[in-house]
Amino acid sequence: MTNSITIALSKGRILKETLPLLKDAGIEPVDDIEKSRKLVFPTTHPDVRLLIIRATDVPTYVQYGGADMGVTGKDVLMEHGGEGLYEPLDLNIARCRLMTAGPVGQVSPKGRLRVATKFVNLARQYYASQGRQADIIKLYGAMELAPILNLADEIVDIVDTGNTLRANGLEPRELIDHISTRLVVNRASMKMKHQQLHPVIEQMGAAVARRC
Repeated sequence: MTNSITIALSKGRILKETLPLLKDAGIEPVDDIEKSRKLVFPTTHPDVRLLIIRATDVPTYVQYGGADMGVTGKDVLMEHGGEGLYEPLDLNIARCRLMTAGPVGQVSPKGRLRVATKFVNLARQYYASQGRQADIIKLYGAMELAPILNLADEIVDIVDTGNTLRANGLEPRELIDHISTRLVVNRASMKMKHQQLHPVIEQMGAAVARRC
């Protein structure tokens, strides 16, 4: 259906906090997402389907038209670059901070740094803005191990409670940015399907406002 809408949702914590907002917009998955292995879900809205994918893939699916809309973290959008996307709404969920972190009690060493992160572009831009030279080491997880094993001087990662850092002998250092979850829309879809997309954006925005 040419007028159908596909919404890409991020797995995990963001998904759990997004579903109530979609429900307020009259969109609920027909099946139990948590109990299904499917990746595409029909909804109670006859013209809307949901994709359940990795948060890091959401901007790509939306940018290239695999989905009309998507929900993902601002950290992912900043790393991706946001090309070809509108960002009409801050959903104000899954809030956290993007920070540098290093071993407790140690100051960031002077001179060239070794930094472990999955946010390669963000880290490179941040240290350049600070006038610091940094060798960026890309890791996909368990960032906290890098300073422990002398792989890196510090890390750049998402910090929520900070419990994982403390459990591994690390502490947050410098705030790079505050992060929350955003709704993004494909530019072409915004033009071609404005009548279908606009009410969903409006209703989700109203749901966010009610929760604030």
